[in-house]
Amino acid sequence: MMRYVRQTVLKEFGEAAQEKLTKAKVLVIGVGGLGIPVLQYLNAMGVGTLGLVEADSIDITNLQRQVLYTEAEVGYSKLAIAVNKLKAQNSTTLFKTYNTFLTKENVLDIVSNFDVVVDASDNFATRYLVNDACVILKKPFVSGAIQGFEGQLSVFNYKGGPTYRCLFPNMPSANEIPNCNENGVLGVVPGIIGNLQALETVKLITEIGEVLSGELLLFNGLHQAYNKIKFTVVKENLERTSLEDSYGDNGCSTGLSITINDFKGLISANKDFQLVDVRTLEEFNEYHINNATHIPLLELDKYQSKIEKNKAVYVICQSGKRSRIAQNQLLEKEITVINVEGGINAYRSLEIAH
Repeated sequence: MMRYVRQTVLKEFGEAAQEKLTKAKVLVIGVGGLGIPVLQYLNAMGVGTLGLVEADSIDITNLQRQVLYTEAEVGYSKLAIAVNKLKAQNSTTLFKTYNTFLTKENVLDIVSNFDVVVDASDNFATRYLVNDACVILKKPFVSGAIQGFEGQLSVFNYKGGPTYRCLFPNMPSANEIPNCNENGVLGVVPGIIGNLQALETVKLITEIGEVLSGELLLFNGLHQAYNKIKFTVVKENLERTSLEDSYGDNGCSTGLSITINDFKGLISANKDFQLVDVRTLEEFNEYHINNATHIPLLELDKYQSKIEKNKAVYVICQSGKRSRIAQNQLLEKEITVINVEGGINAYRSLEIAH
């Protein structure tokens, strides 16, 4: 096919490799900074079926690194916008979309439909969930992670090779994870790591080159340095047959949520409710919604008595992630709260838009 001639003329690649791409089914978890370059290049190169898992909407703070989206699309579904643009890029690709967060309840059903999984998520709980599902279903997955000026990359569960748990046996606690507002990233870094994830995915599918299995690639953008760390398989990690009872906060909640537009409507209608802001004191002092009750996430257990159980209670953070953690913690204590999707970032974006 002439469309792919610039790669099929490569003697190491050829028509046989192209055919493998055409038949491949790849699941990309997350359509953000990492997932966008993965999807754009796999789509352009002719991967036959692409699955997309994403439930977030586009926020103004996404635009410095999630280069598929525009200012005019702020507030819209990432999934819907991304699929429309990917279809325009390559009309021959079959897209399977999952407008949901990945959870213990849906992960096995979703992953089972694909040959390769690309983890482009932004939280530890999802990475462990993806790992365990891929081990159970015997699927390889390509993992990328970014922070600041740095990134890391590896391929896990490939032909009996090491799993994510062989490198990182235990999930960090909530106290050990930087809060999502302070955990910044230089805009170009996700593009670099995402493209490397796409490359490893192509190598894995076509069986060309050496797949990055049993090695962790470390990238430092400030020094333009690449280093590799070798790690070995821990056999018991390959013997998993079931998921964990809980993965903490993996970007989803078992409770109710409200869109930022509907929440703004409640405020405009002067509805009687309590808003609990679980951000840090510095974030709260920098900007907060009038009459919000401030209870930092790390002090939620200590000060949960401040929650007014006789009212509808909404919980908010900067982007919606910590508030989901808070919601799950409170649900365990039989305290029902409603999560405000998108958090303060989405609220302020809505104010700017109007």
